[in-house]
Amino acid sequence: MLKTHASRQTWLLVVMALLVLGAGLGLRDPWPSDEPRFALVAKQMVDSGYWLFPHRGPELYSDKPPMLMWLQAAMYSLVGHWRVAFLLPSLLAALGTLWCVVDLGRRLWTRQVGLYAGWALLFALHFTFQAKKAQIDPLVVLFITLANYGLLRHLLLGPSWRWWWLGWFFAGIGVITKGVGVLALMMIAPAAVASVLHWPRVRLHVRDLRFWLAPLAFLLAVSLWLAPMLLAGFATGSEPYRAYMDDILFRQTARRYTQSWDHHQPWWYFLAIMPSMWVPAFLLLPWALPAWFRRLRRRDARYLLPLAWWLLVVLFFSLPHGKRDVYILPALPMFCLALAPLLPGLLRRRDVQRVLGAFTALLALALGLVGALALLGDSDFEVRLTHGRGLLPGATDALAWAALAMAVWSALSLWVCGRQRRHVALVSTLAGVWVLYSLVGYPVLNDSSSARGLMREVSARIGPQAELGLVAWKEQNLLMADRPAATFGFEARWHQQLQAAVRWQRLVPQQRWLLVNEDAMQACIDRARAEMAGISNRRRWWLVPADAVAGDCRPSVAELEHERRLQGPGITD
Repeated sequence: MLKTHASRQTWLLVVMALLVLGAGLGLRDPWPSDEPRFALVAKQMVDSGYWLFPHRGPELYSDKPPMLMWLQAAMYSLVGHWRVAFLLPSLLAALGTLWCVVDLGRRLWTRQVGLYAGWALLFALHFTFQAKKAQIDPLVVLFITLANYGLLRHLLLGPSWRWWWLGWFFAGIGVITKGVGVLALMMIAPAAVASVLHWPRVRLHVRDLRFWLAPLAFLLAVSLWLAPMLLAGFATGSEPYRAYMDDILFRQTARRYTQSWDHHQPWWYFLAIMPSMWVPAFLLLPWALPAWFRRLRRRDARYLLPLAWWLLVVLFFSLPHGKRDVYILPALPMFCLALAPLLPGLLRRRDVQRVLGAFTALLALALGLVGALALLGDSDFEVRLTHGRGLLPGATDALAWAALAMAVWSALSLWVCGRQRRHVALVSTLAGVWVLYSLVGYPVLNDSSSARGLMREVSARIGPQAELGLVAWKEQNLLMADRPAATFGFEARWHQQLQAAVRWQRLVPQQRWLLVNEDAMQACIDRARAEMAGISNRRRWWLVPADAVAGDCRPSVAELEHERRLQGPGITD
């Protein structure tokens, strides 16, 4: 009977994870800021058959290693549908991360503890939000957590040389995914301290030769991408490929850390991110801190290693000026793992239940107010929102009703679960919010967020035989185009793109149209002859025929200043 009950609990977590993380799969296209970029690169890999060096349009794309794009392209080769394929790597990565923390909790403590760790991680806002997006972060979280898993299996449950080597290997895979996979190896630092102080359980086994073979596994993983990339890059002898290698190996890694050029935040930034993004698990920190302290005083390394590693990661990313919330996301699984053994006792406390109940009630109240105000509030606000974002008619009403449904579901969950099981009501509420958001929000917001609606309108206006050129374009424009579109650089200045586009258009003036971002429109374009194509991602787009353009579109001083202000200083003239 106990085995049957445990099996049911495990399957409940599995089904809930698939429901929450998988809801909406196939209902939307890639949304900015990063999703269209990665999906476009992956699509170009499939179309061209050239996977080693990623391209964005005709230009090499060196901001990130191609691991995610490779997986998206591979998923498309399996399922044949981009709406599904572009999200599958994140879904599978999130499920793999959950498995790691559940199995670690089971091995280090009990099966129940492992399940608690899985529940805490699954419904942590930061984890769920990122797991439902097609970005690199879910993937790098998986590989870092796999590295942590292998290291902890050896350090606390070992010796286990296979897992020791795999830990280093997955850290290397994390490096070629986003560059920060090496952070997993910081787990060795608290383990070394605990071993020197003779804490029970933890051992490094440094006298064994197999301990020192692990860096080879790390180098092997890194070389899977680095070696062929360097060999092919140097073999070309091409300046663009040399610039690609310099950018991805140096500027986007060490220089980004030591000389951050964007996302500047104060040193305490992550101290604000964790209370806001790691809820609801972080709500229990006031009770967890003294409990952790007592266990550390008893020299329990099962708490020391994940907690010390969490703090080291936060410290590491707090030092540079550039900070984003996703930087510390890889630390969340270890935080939930260290919290999980405390949850059975904490959830029996009345004050903890009151806090969780209040959080759920506030969430229900906020959702209800948002929904009611959207339905009954200022109609002019609804009109401005609809036109400002390019939403379909009735979109705000659909979202308002979805918010009200979330609020009602939350209130029902609180009522049914009662005072002693408010944590269950919270889980029910969050599950309902994520599922409704995915099933209702994705279809309603997709056309405006993905540029599919804009590009469909463009296609209808110019006809199937016309050619299209893009100026000051975004990745979603090229990705959603129903025909091969001409581009004139992505990193180039907008006036340079416009001049090249005008020259291209005049070669076949009756057949070629330009789709121009309003921010890049210049006085050389007669707006009376151009057509407003639509609004997407809060940007207005114009369709420009050849007879609407006069001259060579040489920008004035004022137009150049306007361009620099909007496009940013990082791109030279």
